[in-house]
Amino acid sequence: MDRYLRSLMMFIGVALLFPTVSESMVRHYNFSVVMKNVTKLCGTKSIVTINGKFPGPTLYAREDDNMVVRVVNHVQYNVTLHWHGVRQLRTCWADGPAYITQCPIQPGQNYVYNFTITGQRGTLLWHAHITWLRATLHGAIVILPKRGTPYPFPKPDKEKIIVLGEWWKADTEAVLNQAIQTGLPPNVSDAHTMNGHPGPVPNCSSQGYTLHVESGKTYLLRIINAAVNDELFFQMAEHNLTVVEVDASYTKPINTDSIFIGPGQTTNALLTAHKSSGKYLIAISPFMDAPVGLDNSTSTGTLVYSGTTLSSPTVSMAIPPLNATPVEFSFIDSLRSLNSKEYPANVPLTIDHSLFFTISVGVNPCSTCVNGTRLVAALNNVSFVMPNISILEAHYHNIGGVYTDDFPGYPPIPFNYTGTGPSNIQTMNGTRVYRLPFNSTVQIVLQGTSIIAPENHPTHLHGFNFFAVGKGLGNFDPVKDPFKFNLVDPVERNTIGVPTGGWTAIRFWADNPGVWFLHCHLEVHTTWGLKMAFIVENGKGPNESLLPPPGDFPKC
Repeated sequence: MDRYLRSLMMFIGVALLFPTVSESMVRHYNFSVVMKNVTKLCGTKSIVTINGKFPGPTLYAREDDNMVVRVVNHVQYNVTLHWHGVRQLRTCWADGPAYITQCPIQPGQNYVYNFTITGQRGTLLWHAHITWLRATLHGAIVILPKRGTPYPFPKPDKEKIIVLGEWWKADTEAVLNQAIQTGLPPNVSDAHTMNGHPGPVPNCSSQGYTLHVESGKTYLLRIINAAVNDELFFQMAEHNLTVVEVDASYTKPINTDSIFIGPGQTTNALLTAHKSSGKYLIAISPFMDAPVGLDNSTSTGTLVYSGTTLSSPTVSMAIPPLNATPVEFSFIDSLRSLNSKEYPANVPLTIDHSLFFTISVGVNPCSTCVNGTRLVAALNNVSFVMPNISILEAHYHNIGGVYTDDFPGYPPIPFNYTGTGPSNIQTMNGTRVYRLPFNSTVQIVLQGTSIIAPENHPTHLHGFNFFAVGKGLGNFDPVKDPFKFNLVDPVERNTIGVPTGGWTAIRFWADNPGVWFLHCHLEVHTTWGLKMAFIVENGKGPNESLLPPPGDFPKC
């Protein structure tokens, strides 16, 4: 009888996870934020988790499903969760960035995130969006196509989720607080992880991730970079990967031996297990083509074929050097939208708002800091200041004094952005937003600068997918460079890198009312103020307007 009940419950669980009906479903998840003692790198520390798991639980859905995630906060920290890459059409209240769209969930309180997956399918991620809690509060979102709709690539035999991350031996909140108090860069992580496993490191034979495969099978790897501060290369010895999707948007298939993936980005790739047996190295290694401190360790795992003996040696491969810019560029430049009849690339061809944002690091006075100064970061020389209540509440309820809508669309003082910088490297501070009419078309040129620390910046836009229409090195030329834009099949993303000493141009439709965050997804730079927000106004009628706030909306 017990065996019968267990089988019945297992059947019910599978039925709930993969419905047999064609209609969309409501998916209920309960997330408890709890502390958990975890041992890694030969040391134990207490970390913030969801349901005691690191990485956290995977959310499964089909396109058009309604997601209801109840979050109960049992820890001492304020918490918010962000569903990275989910469009949140008219449900900005569920987006998650603290003090942008919501006040945090305080200790002992709870909040229900309620949103619908509309017009999206593929792999995304969720993570905390307050301080540095996303170091351990993160997990995968798997969005399956509508039932009866096939993948636009050969159907895999199995699917595997691989979440990349970082691990600090120290408490990451202590690392952050020390950096804020000193005004200096924070300490870097001690290791990178694959599904929570750092793999062997000097002086510690830590367990690495093992990917078990069967010869002749094809696997869809859902690869997620949930790291806090590091862009990464992902490789498998003697196995190429066929990329078919990035950031939950299908791409033209590309075959590669090395995937480049920035924090917040996701990549789906097909792996064909073409060997008869054996062990093969899996490696994630960091990328940095600027003289900036980072965790330069390589984390390794193992691809193991079924039937392989334990004594079988592991086949290795060459790891890209830390500053492998050609490898990074080759991968990024090869990505194209699928742009098929079923999945067209709807690129805006005319632009209503043409914006130019410079990305820089500056130095501001700080009487309590070690050197009397503090490192800051800015867009168009504005270092963002977090308000005391959320901008979305202030916008919706017309509360004054929280923000101003005068974020500059161009740098206040033009200069040679990638050449000799200005002598004054102090920034302006402010909670300033840029206002967009509903359904207007927007182009943003994100321009890197040479001020203090030029480096690659993975930049994330909440609430929208955008098309990466162009990029280049040096200063953007508004006359010549637009003629080189790809307006036919540019890759569609929610997070894009701005190259060191260069620029990236993106385009999107402002068709989602609410308050939407734009920020560098290197948490160190977000902490320093490299962020701003757009207010997208309501359109005509209820279907183009922001929904009212839920009854359990957190209070500050």
